[in-house]
Amino acid sequence: MELRVPERIVSLLPAATEMVDVLGARASLVGVTHECDYPAAVRVCPRMTRTAIDTTADAVTVDAQVRRVAAAGQPLFTLDVVALRAARPDVILTQALCDVCAVSEDDVRRVAAECDPIPRLVTLKATTLDGMLSDLVYVGEMLSRPKAAAAWREVAIARMHRVHETLKAAGAPRPRVAVIEWSDPLYAAGHWVPEMVRRAGGIDMLAMPGAHSVPVSFDAVQSADPELILIAPCGYDLPRAVAEAQRLRMHPDWAWARSRRWAALDANALLSRPGPRLIDGIEAIAYAVAPKLFPLPSSDHLALLT
Repeated sequence: MELRVPERIVSLLPAATEMVDVLGARASLVGVTHECDYPAAVRVCPRMTRTAIDTTADAVTVDAQVRRVAAAGQPLFTLDVVALRAARPDVILTQALCDVCAVSEDDVRRVAAECDPIPRLVTLKATTLDGMLSDLVYVGEMLSRPKAAAAWREVAIARMHRVHETLKAAGAPRPRVAVIEWSDPLYAAGHWVPEMVRRAGGIDMLAMPGAHSVPVSFDAVQSADPELILIAPCGYDLPRAVAEAQRLRMHPDWAWARSRRWAALDANALLSRPGPRLIDGIEAIAYAVAPKLFPLPSSDHLALLT
C-alpha cells in the first residue's frame, strides 16, 4: 500500500525531530517535545511533553529525583493529551528504547488510539550507530521521503569513511578512552557511543557496543587506564560538561587521572540523541583523539581541557 505524504507530524523524541529536519519535512512539524531545541526553528513548535525532573539541578539531585519518581511508579515524562489531540497529527514519531529518556511507547500508543483521526505511529529503536542509520531510512520511508533518507545516509557513511581513511593514512595509534555519561553516580556511556569511539580512532574501555549505559566505580575507571577521558553528561550542554569535568578532575578519587588528556562534550548535540548529529559526534571525538589530524569542531560542542 502506498503511503500518503504526511502533512502533520508530531515528534516525541529530539533525535526524531532532527531526522525530520534533515529529510526536509520540518514545515510539517505540528508538535515536538519539551527538549527539542535543534534546529533552532523547532523551538516555536507546540510542546507535547513535560517532565517531572528539574534538569537544571546538579547530577546528584537529578539522580535522586529520577529514583524517587521511579520508586513511586510515576512517569518521568508525560504527554499533553489535549495538545496532542489538537495537533491532529498524521504521524507520531516515538521510541521504544528508554523510559528515562522520553515518553514511553505504551503511553503514546494509548493516547494515539483515542485521537481522531488515528495517526500512524513510527517507533525508533536504535541502540547502535547502524541502528540510527536504519531508523533514519525507516523514517524517510514513513514520511514518503525515501530518496532524501538514502542520500543523507550516503553522506553520513562517506563522512565516517573519511575519518577512517585519515587515521589509517597517518598510522594513528588507538588510545584507550573512557566516556563518562553521568558523574554522580558514575555511568559509562553505552549504546552507540562505543562504536562512535571506535570509528573516531579510540578504544572504549568501559562499555559494550549496543548495550545499555552502566554504572561504574572509580576503581574500574582507573583499572581501565584510559589515555583520554571524555566527559559528556546526558542532557548537559558544553559549559555544564566543562564544569563537571573540572570538578571531577579535582576530586581526590581522580588524582591519578590529572595527567591524562581530558575533553568535555555537548552530549545533547553529539552523543545522547540517536539522530543525525551522531556523525558530528564522531568527528568531534576524532579531534579529541588525534587533534593534529582533524579540524577543530565547533567550539560550542567540544573543549579540550588543559
